[in-house]
Amino acid sequence: MGASQSTGVALASGVAKPVGSLLICGYGVMGRGVGGTFAAAGFPTCVLSRRAAALAGSSSGIEFVERLPATPPDLILEFVPEELELKHALFREIEAKYGDAEFLLATGTSGLDLNLLAKGLRRPERLIAIHYYMPAESIPIVEVAAGPATPRSAVDRAAEALERTGKLPLKIYQPVVGFVVNRLQHALLHEAYWMISSGIASAQDIDFAVARMLGPRMCASGLILQKDLSGLRVNRDAQRAIVPHLFHNNHPNPLPGLLFDRGESGLASGKGFYDWKGLDTAEVRTVAARALEKLLAFLNEHTFPSMSRVQPGPRALKDEVLP
Repeated sequence: MGASQSTGVALASGVAKPVGSLLICGYGVMGRGVGGTFAAAGFPTCVLSRRAAALAGSSSGIEFVERLPATPPDLILEFVPEELELKHALFREIEAKYGDAEFLLATGTSGLDLNLLAKGLRRPERLIAIHYYMPAESIPIVEVAAGPATPRSAVDRAAEALERTGKLPLKIYQPVVGFVVNRLQHALLHEAYWMISSGIASAQDIDFAVARMLGPRMCASGLILQKDLSGLRVNRDAQRAIVPHLFHNNHPNPLPGLLFDRGESGLASGKGFYDWKGLDTAEVRTVAARALEKLLAFLNEHTFPSMSRVQPGPRALKDEVLP
């Protein structure tokens, strides 16, 4: 059996050794947050960056390099810009360097299609997505998704490593654009942007409703479990009455792009959906981050343990109803 075949068998059979080392490619805000969580958990952590010399010694437990190390780590995670060709170029460099060595090749993409990212890979069964949410150091949920040729064992192997860093992995065993959380988030945003553009509600109105009703209720009972609590007849009737009137199309709302093209990119520029003039950018980010940390701590200490006492069993409803 050749090296490529033996590595493929190891991935498919789940006998590969646990992830013990990490290489991060790209060291922006997300790369810093993720690198810190692995280093803090005791993983040998290396960062590939053109700024390696300037970054040396800046973060405890992290080694910075300008070239790919001679020996591949168990997990390589890229955070280069969201452009298909940039990611493909990095993948080609990695595969040329390490050949058929056994490692997981992970992309940090938020929205690129894993089917397209896998094209051109010599070993597409190594490809997974590991999708963090900002701030990466404090948000517990991380999505781990399979590429089109990736075995379940590779997803499980990455998820186990994430658990050792204190994260709660959400495992997705097939490629889907946007994964789970972003598909839900952007479905909600699409309707919210339409209501703002149509003058039905302001950004403040929508944030008020989400922060004080949808958000707290979902913290206690999620999205789907809540429908069981309220009764599916109510939900069925509401779906029939409301869904036909939602804003359905296959195009992103132009409003965020129009604001960005005017230089109104949000907090950093002073304007976005809100006017941030006169507020200190660093203070706003710090206050928001601390508020989130306090909320997560409260949920972990009080809300989630209480609800776990009455947690129902799961059901498999795949293919129950198809459009």
